Amino acid sequence: MQVQILYGSSITSKEQLHELLAERLAFPSYYGHNLDALHDCLSELSQPVQLIICEKDALCANLGDYGSKFLLVLQDSADENELLQIEYR
Repeated sequence: MQVQILYGSSITSKEQLHELLAERLAFPSYYGHNLDALHDCLSELSQPVQLIICEKDALCANLGDYGSKFLLVLQDSADENELLQIEYR
């Protein structure tokens, strides 16, 4: 299982968030760098992935409403794809 840890305090923009996810999860080159595209890619994962989100309060503070929406997309994607596990620390 691939394990990726995201630290909310180090993510300061939605662009940075999407670049980080695209790189670490090897999203296809056509990844749209938005929440809809993120949901699509996470829902279609074919290998097990565990995303560990540390400092989610800092993430939401840095990204505002976008951070909260991001967390909802993660949960929705995990609900649809049993290969995706989300953990909060």
